[in-house]
Order: sequence, then structure tokens, then C-alpha cells
Amino acid sequence: MASEAFEEIAETFEFLDDWEERYRHVIELGKAMEPMDDAVKVPATKVDGCASQVWILPRVEGRVFDFQGDSDAIIVRGLIAVLHALYGGLDVKEVLAVDAPAELARLGLDEHLSSQRSNGVRAMVERIRLLAAEQAAA
Repeated sequence: MASEAFEEIAETFEFLDDWEERYRHVIELGKAMEPMDDAVKVPATKVDGCASQVWILPRVEGRVFDFQGDSDAIIVRGLIAVLHALYGGLDVKEVLAVDAPAELARLGLDEHLSSQRSNGVRAMVERIRLLAAEQAAA
């Protein structure tokens, strides 16, 4: 189960010939995101387990999950944009049903990220799932 925005990323990846082009695309996705206000880059929004500085701020309206994220590393900022495409706009319970490793594997990210970045993506996914679970229980 993937959002339309994530499907668009997956389709774009199919057309890009090599990983250098795919990395550039991920970076462009990150550059296109709204920057996060420094005032919300606080310990409560910081994601532990990432080599880079990463912040995720949930925004839930009704039962619809969304978040804003940022990083001090440009490629990680792009990975946040990919996760936003995967999860943004879903019902909080749908967020919990997303098989993130399988969806991200469709992009080949599991094979082309360093172990540090893979660990960071897992930490971000865990944080997003935790935030959605808190909202689903509310």
C-alpha cells in the first residue's frame, strides 16, 4: 500500500538509468521540501539513531497523518522527502499498515544506502510509526 506520491517516485526511479541519477533525484526531492523552523528543531523532535541530525514533527488533523522533517545532510533530507511521500496523508492506522522495508526495496534503497544511512532510515520509520501509533490510540 503506497500513496500516489510514493508511486510517482517509484515510477521516476524506473526511468532513471543509474544510481547517481537516482541519488540526484532524491536530493532534489529534499531541496523541494519546506525548511523546518529552527524553533521546532528541539530534542523532542530529534530522531535518535541517525548519524546525521534529523528532526520529525508530526502534524495530525483528525485522523490524517502528516509530518514535517529536516536534516543537516542533504541526502538524508531527500530520504525524509521519500518517507513523507510514503506516509503523508494516510490515516494514522494506515501508517501502521505500511510495509516500509518492502516499499523502500521497490526503489532499491535497501541495496544502495550505506549501513549508517540504512540504520537512519529505519530509525526514521520507527519514529513515524511510533508517532502514528500514539495518534491512533488517542
